[in-house]
Amino acid sequence: MNTLQEKTTMKRTGEVNYNKQGEKMTIIKYIDCNNVVVQFENGYCNTVQYGNFKRGSVKSQDDASERIGEISYSNIGNEKMTLIEYKNVNNVVIKFESGYITTKSYKAFINGEVRNPYFKSLYDIGFIGEGKYKVREGNKISRRYKIWWHMMNRCYNIDSYEKKHSYAPCIICEEWHNFQNFAKWYDENYYLIRNEIMCIDKDILFKGNKIYSPETCVFVPQCINSLFTKRDIDRGNCVIGVTLDKNNKYRAQYNVNGEITYLGAYGTEIEAYDVYKTHKEILIKQIADKYKNYIPNKLYEAMYKYEVDITD
Repeated sequence: MNTLQEKTTMKRTGEVNYNKQGEKMTIIKYIDCNNVVVQFENGYCNTVQYGNFKRGSVKSQDDASERIGEISYSNIGNEKMTLIEYKNVNNVVIKFESGYITTKSYKAFINGEVRNPYFKSLYDIGFIGEGKYKVREGNKISRRYKIWWHMMNRCYNIDSYEKKHSYAPCIICEEWHNFQNFAKWYDENYYLIRNEIMCIDKDILFKGNKIYSPETCVFVPQCINSLFTKRDIDRGNCVIGVTLDKNNKYRAQYNVNGEITYLGAYGTEIEAYDVYKTHKEILIKQIADKYKNYIPNKLYEAMYKYEVDITD
């Protein structure tokens, strides 16, 4: 190879152009003007004339139409995908088996790097959906997603602690199976009270409710949420607010945030329950008044109307 050929080879190696389909191609090896090795972004290589490279008369495959109908599988859920339209290597239309259609690069399609936002990835029920709300915000899992995930976990993870020990299984409304819908409700209803931990509650507004939904749920500070914890395991076979001590006396007591308030020992279970009921309802009203200026009015009113039942 003479000096001129060497200079030409060095100059043209790495040269970039686009073919008539808009696909980027790079010269990775220049032998002479009739033997130029071109590589496309999808990895496909072709040996062509340099003149054809400059004119963009180079195909990334024998015929792009041959790709129509190609099958691949998503890395998320292994869902089947079909290529239904090929525009160029960076713009292919993909249809999932479930019917969802999206546009990605051919490389992403082949590598399975395409997600169906409606794939039910969480307990075969929950899905992320399409919208502005993301699972992660920067390097952290978003607070919206954490609350949604824990809600799903409580209701649908059969191995969870709460599922094993709960006497009242719960479900989530269909609207909230879509994370986008829940996240929007979160933005419209979440609030903070100083440094208190906030919880989502489903059965203060509607006692005995078993469904998480926009109509039944409200955010509450943890100190209020703990007022309504039943603690079924702790009380054994006694009614709510009552335990049987070693002297066969019925103790009336309530537990708020881990602090037990003892209300006395009584000869019968119903006597102890009546004392508990009176004190607990007064306590709930006192806490409601304390937080009146900080909590939603519907929560304040529900707390004031709340009645303890012996069947709780």
